[in-house]
Amino acid sequence: MCKRVLAVVSLLLLALAGCGEVDEGASSGAGGGRTLTVFAAASLTEAFTELGKAFEGSHPGVRVRFGFAGSSTLAQQITQGAPVDVFAAASTATMATVTEAGDAAGPPRVFARNRLVVAVPKDDPGAVDSVDDLSKPGLKVILCAVQVPCGAAAEKALDAAGVEVEPVSREQDVKAVLTKVGIGEADAGLVYRTDAEAAGDRVRAIEFPESARARNDYPIVEVAEAPHSALAKEFIALVLGAQGRAALRRAGFEAA
Repeated sequence: MCKRVLAVVSLLLLALAGCGEVDEGASSGAGGGRTLTVFAAASLTEAFTELGKAFEGSHPGVRVRFGFAGSSTLAQQITQGAPVDVFAAASTATMATVTEAGDAAGPPRVFARNRLVVAVPKDDPGAVDSVDDLSKPGLKVILCAVQVPCGAAAEKALDAAGVEVEPVSREQDVKAVLTKVGIGEADAGLVYRTDAEAAGDRVRAIEFPESARARNDYPIVEVAEAPHSALAKEFIALVLGAQGRAALRRAGFEAA
C-alpha cells in the first residue's frame, strides 16, 4: 500500500513537472469517463500526441493521459507501482528494467527505431559542420545523462566516431538537450533525428554515419495490472498498426 501511495505521489509530481495533466478520476473513471495512462519516452511526444487524439476520437468518453520523460525515470515510476496502462521506452535496455521487475503484462514489441544527429543552434556560433567538431576546445556540448537511452546511445555513437567530448551538462531527457541548444545555451548537442525534425528551423541537424551503430529500438508493452487493460491493448494495436506506423514515419522514426 505504501509503495502504491508513493508511486501515485510521484506520478502527480511528474505530471506537474510538465509530463502530462492529472485528473482525480484518472484511474477510477470518475465522471463517467475513462482515462488511459501512457508513459512514453520524451522523443515520442509529437507522434504519440497525434495518436492519442486519434484514439480519443475513436473511443468516445476515453481520455488519453501521457507522461513524457526520460525512459529511465518512467521505468522507475512503474517499478515503484505507478498506476500506468502502457509503457513505451526509447531502448530495450530500459524496458528490461520493467520486464525483469515483473511489471509487464506480456512480452514487449518493438515498434520503431531512431538514431542520433548533431543539433546546433540556427546561427551556429560554434561553426559545427560534423561530429568531429564536437571535440573542438571551448565548444559547449550538451548530452543526455548516461542512464537514459539518448545518453547511452550518445556514448556509443561518439565511441564509434572516435570523438571525445566533455559535455558542459547532462540532461534527463532529449527534449531538455534540444531546448538548451535551440535557445543558444549550448553550441551543440546530440539528439534524436525525430526531435531535430520536430524543432523545425530552431536548430540545424547534422547527420553522421556512426549514429547507425547506436540506433535505438523502441519497445512498447502493457503494464502489469493496468487499470484499463482492454484499452491498453487497443492503444498498443494502434501504435503497431498502419495508422501508428504512418504517424511515426511522419515524425522521422525508422520502421521496426
